[in-house]
Amino acid sequence: MVPTYKDLLWPTLTTVRDLDGSGSITEISSKLIENEQYSEEQQAVLNKRRSKSLLEERIGWARSYLKGMGLLTNSKRVWSLTEYGRTVRLDEIEKLHRGYQTAVRNRQRQESEQTTDLQQEASTPPQQELPVPGSSDVEAGQEGWREVLRQALLAMPADAFERLSQRPLREAGFSNTHVTKLSGDGGIDCWGKYRISLVSFPVFFQCKRYREAVGAPEVQAFRGALSRRGDRGLMITTGTFTEPAKQEATRDGAVPIDLFDGDQLCDLLKEYGIGVTTTIRQVEDVTIDTNFFQGI
Repeated sequence: MVPTYKDLLWPTLTTVRDLDGSGSITEISSKLIENEQYSEEQQAVLNKRRSKSLLEERIGWARSYLKGMGLLTNSKRVWSLTEYGRTVRLDEIEKLHRGYQTAVRNRQRQESEQTTDLQQEASTPPQQELPVPGSSDVEAGQEGWREVLRQALLAMPADAFERLSQRPLREAGFSNTHVTKLSGDGGIDCWGKYRISLVSFPVFFQCKRYREAVGAPEVQAFRGALSRRGDRGLMITTGTFTEPAKQEATRDGAVPIDLFDGDQLCDLLKEYGIGVTTTIRQVEDVTIDTNFFQGI
């Protein structure tokens, strides 16, 4: 059974403490899963939209609630403890959680009683949005486009997806990328050369159009296909990876496998404008100083 986001509040907070007070989303999730020893079966359960693991989604909700409770703060990439988050006790978490839920409900009630128009919506800073589990928005409210893109990727024929995967790789610095056309390729879909300064080396790729989480056995099988063919592999999926898969990918003494999940693939396609167009919209906030007019 996958723990609820509420059950993950304290483990998430203590995990950030274990990471010396700050960490990326990936670092926090990986360390938490390691600390709590969640099974690969628990990690393989997907959310309702089948876009990521349910466990990782609930860890995300736990982070968002801890932020609302005043215990975490975040920049674009890093989540950090607040001063209160460093000292808060376990027996205080429930009260803080209830207080935050009450604040969410009160704010929603106030908003429903107000007349909403475009100007009011534009003047509401994004960081003031309060997360509610089960809504369509996830953390930053930017998941909608990724889901549309992921569904488009899943609908592609396998060979077309492999060809598409070459494009962001080329943009990222790979050269001489090729799609493997032989039926006996052993699970290797593409290969290319990556250059760092004066040195280049071959990298072999495997592309998986998965709705599910990729587990350790798939990583092991890919590494077996790399035997005597290359010193590095890259596994790309539209889904996600379980924690045992991540651990297997970086196992000491074995050929390293870099993992690229669905969110990262969507972000890379967006970054390079491959099938994704980003339009920058400017929002104007207008504030009226009523005291100014009264003082004239």
